[in-house]
Amino acid sequence: MTVSILLFLPLIGALVTLFFKGSAAKTAALFFGLAELAVAVGFLTQFVPDSSVQFLVDSPWIDQFGIRFHAGIDGISMVLVLLTTLLVPIITLSTFKHQYNKPGVFYALILFMQAGLLTVFTALDGFLFYVGWEVALIPIYFICALWGGADRIRITLKFFIYTFAGSLFMLLGIIYLYLQTPYKSYDLQAFYDLHLSSGQQNMVFWAFFLAFAIKMPIFPFHTWQPDTYTESPTAGTMLLSGIMLKMGVYGAIRWLIPIAPAGLENSGPYVIVLAVIGIVYASLIAFNQKDGKRLIAYSSIAHVGLIAAGIFAWNIQGVQGAIIQMLNHGINVVGLFFVMDIISRRLNTRDIDQLGGISKVAPQFAVKFLIILLGTVALPLTNGFIGEFLLLDGVYQYNIWLSVVAGLTIIFGAVYMLRMYKKVMQGETNSLTALFTDIDGSEKAVLLIICALIIFLGVYPQSVLHLSEASVKTLIQQVNVKTFSAK
Repeated sequence: MTVSILLFLPLIGALVTLFFKGSAAKTAALFFGLAELAVAVGFLTQFVPDSSVQFLVDSPWIDQFGIRFHAGIDGISMVLVLLTTLLVPIITLSTFKHQYNKPGVFYALILFMQAGLLTVFTALDGFLFYVGWEVALIPIYFICALWGGADRIRITLKFFIYTFAGSLFMLLGIIYLYLQTPYKSYDLQAFYDLHLSSGQQNMVFWAFFLAFAIKMPIFPFHTWQPDTYTESPTAGTMLLSGIMLKMGVYGAIRWLIPIAPAGLENSGPYVIVLAVIGIVYASLIAFNQKDGKRLIAYSSIAHVGLIAAGIFAWNIQGVQGAIIQMLNHGINVVGLFFVMDIISRRLNTRDIDQLGGISKVAPQFAVKFLIILLGTVALPLTNGFIGEFLLLDGVYQYNIWLSVVAGLTIIFGAVYMLRMYKKVMQGETNSLTALFTDIDGSEKAVLLIICALIIFLGVYPQSVLHLSEASVKTLIQQVNVKTFSAK
């Protein structure tokens, strides 16, 4: 069994779902999402947690230009495959209380986007990686533009311009690397084997970094994010925050740093400073947000800033922390946006100041919201703790003072998140919140799954860490050897 089944099944699902109408489209999308998850679990049961690439597919595609359909899964990409195949059915299930115009198109776009995301996380050919990168962008653009809020067209156009411009820089970098290879190949290993000068690596570093920094996003490339998250339909926001931003994080680990280690050595300190600035900046802005969805958007920027700092510190703790935190952040942020969607759908507002006392009328909802929130603020024995601990350890090994400032994300996050919970859930009910009804059906199922994952990964993080450990160590060693030999 090769990874090709993982890439083509969502495309088949998208084509089939396109012809369904009404609730049948939801059911079809959920079926294909669960089928894809079953395939991923099948890969997981056969996966050997070493540094090798497994379930390979390597076939000629556009052979005269050295382009091959070359993809596979190692320990790093295995975590991202699990994240994608796990969150897509959860996101699909979370929409069951919504009614969308042209539901067949809406759910087909979600599955089409899943195919692009999985291509990015498994591609071993530069051209295939770029195709997956763009394929993932197209459906989310239409999801946000067709089913978003009142200002969706302007906001979505800004998002598209930002991400597409970054992608063009990356494409130029990929073409440049292709021209440097002896046999004109887009193969990832051929890129790794190149002996580029320091100046060449600096150029490649920034060409790739711009694309990845916009996607994450890292300060100051973040300005598209809060508006896009706020105006998008909740499912679109979940896809963007839960999975799509991980494309940039993964790209930095897999493509950017191993290809241009001299660029990391020369420019990495500036990148880490930008990431740490973003942590403090986004946290301070989150304090002043009245819209719950927008507050979560800024919280996401702060958490991703810490992930970026851990990556560019480039040590085992930082990279391992980034990998497990990609999974944890995806689970937690999807849970938070779903909580805000439930509140918005029932009360027709996301204004935190208009809420209060919901825990008195919806105790089940209150408990699950609290578990998700505690995972987000990295309480020990929740999933967020081990990831943030490893990330701070990685940054600490790089620079103690940067780690002190980066640690503010935990302190600030706890303050504004717990304050939001207090305003929304505690106190006395008002004329609006007294009518709030407790969760049921698909809402309860989604929140139960998310809470179970938060607790399981908090108690047993080794279930994820062991998958990527060997691959991370090998990759870091390769980069260090390449850096040392260049001196």
